[in-house]
Amino acid sequence: MTASAGDGHPEVVVVVGTRPEIVKLAPVVRELQRVDELDFSLLHTGQHYDDELSGSFFETLSLPAPDISLDVGSSDHSQQTADALAALGDVLRSRDPDVVLAQGDTNTVLSAALATSKHTARFGHVEAGIRSFDRSMPEEVNRVVADRVSDWLFAPTATAVDNLAAEGIGDGVVETGNTVVDACLRHRELAVETSGVLTRLDLTPDEYVLSTIHRPRNTDDEDRLRTVVETLDAADRPVVLPAHPRLQQALDGIDFVPTDSLRVVDPLDYLDFIALLSTARVVVTDSGGVQEEASILEVPCLTVRPNTERPETVDAGVNELVDPTDLSRRLRAVSERERDEMTGAQTLYGDGKAGQRIVDHLVDELNPR
Repeated sequence: MTASAGDGHPEVVVVVGTRPEIVKLAPVVRELQRVDELDFSLLHTGQHYDDELSGSFFETLSLPAPDISLDVGSSDHSQQTADALAALGDVLRSRDPDVVLAQGDTNTVLSAALATSKHTARFGHVEAGIRSFDRSMPEEVNRVVADRVSDWLFAPTATAVDNLAAEGIGDGVVETGNTVVDACLRHRELAVETSGVLTRLDLTPDEYVLSTIHRPRNTDDEDRLRTVVETLDAADRPVVLPAHPRLQQALDGIDFVPTDSLRVVDPLDYLDFIALLSTARVVVTDSGGVQEEASILEVPCLTVRPNTERPETVDAGVNELVDPTDLSRRLRAVSERERDEMTGAQTLYGDGKAGQRIVDHLVDELNPR
């Protein structure tokens, strides 16, 4: 369980709502368990309500069960944000914490930032300053708004710090590295040793492609989606595609049935996914988090998007933005000839001590000497 409240220590409420948030805030939670100067509570909004996408992760990552569960569930963006905002407001009034922490760019983060801005608590945004510069993405709007109302902005890279400076935000900015590095490095060996997913799927290391597709730009455009999955189905080696619920619904809508290389599987738990990613020949994705994880695990990445909020990976040559119409050519080239040229950027997002830096900063700020 979390540290006991009522002992006079400042209280931190850590807010999560989706699988990536649970993974990336796990190092922060572990650091909060380590220190004596802070109490903390773990709050789960339930933005991802499927146990395979959310609930089972707490056990997988050896994290405490949430102290508070809001069960806001899935709905349209406005309703989901409003439900979480109202529920979080009630929690803040009843618990009166000193700090609220949230990570990333989901509706949960937006709700947490807005709710905290109406309260006396201070808001800390983990992964602040990331920008795709594409306001058509709901995530980009969430990032920008959250950063505007944050008291502490824990920026993962120098690029993120520069983005904030360009928007006139300098106070409260702390460059920490990204907690995804902490999580990947901690769990990579355990995942490879214990998951057994390669055996279950009859895969040989370095001889398959891993793919994740879930963003509306790809799932809501039937022609674009069909081009992507038909390209994956025609690949010259096995392709594993864990089907996010949005993707599965979209595939059903276009009546797509894999016939060759593509294996559409149920969502994977975190350790299985890290095991697959760490020994894949290449990953094809539209996920920002997977772009980071691929760079940390030194796996070439093709991103099916016109832009990215992880430009460091592109600049380092380990990630490439690809249009669906060019995916077949680029996948073949990377898979067959260019793989070695697109690896070797493990430290782009830090040294694996971001969680420690974030918590140390909170301790120093909340317990002035």
